[in-house]
Amino acid sequence: AAYAFAWMRFPFRGTLFMVVVALLVVPLQMALLPVQEIYKALTDIGIPMSQSFPGVWLAHTAFGLPLAMFLLYNFISQLPGDLFETASIDGATHFQMFTKVVLPLSVPALAAFAIFQFMWVWNDLLVALVFLGAEAEKSVMTLQLLRLIGGRGGQWHLLTAGAFVTMIVPMVVFLLLQRYFVRGILSGSVKG
Repeated sequence: AAYAFAWMRFPFRGTLFMVVVALLVVPLQMALLPVQEIYKALTDIGIPMSQSFPGVWLAHTAFGLPLAMFLLYNFISQLPGDLFETASIDGATHFQMFTKVVLPLSVPALAAFAIFQFMWVWNDLLVALVFLGAEAEKSVMTLQLLRLIGGRGGQWHLLTAGAFVTMIVPMVVFLLLQRYFVRGILSGSVKG
């Protein structure tokens, strides 16, 4: 979608992009109840979305797409037009230009967005609690940390140890992708 907004001409392109940018301000918390009702209706007709991991994945994906489109649009629109002109002269379709030109050049922006999205999903308690419930066999790491507090909130030594352990996976992800992170963040902001 970011490639289409940046380099393809179609009717209402600017309006659709403004709608995508406007969706950035809609918080996921505001849509929890309507989405939960939709999930219950889907579960009633045989599509298991309520109290399941696919429901959580779909919610995070839907609310992460506007940020992904905006971030990637800023990167892709800064690519030199000569690349696309040369590819079209050579007979490349838009799909070929996207897969052979844009994707290899977009690795830094994709890595930066992957870090943002991973951290958002990893640290999320509310969406997992609403869509999965408090069942022990379906709980995620943040819900397990909440349970470590204890009934009266007196087990802080367990909570801090658990929080330290949960930081290991995000640190590994960041260290693996850090060389792309700064390039991806700055890629659409500096002209020169």
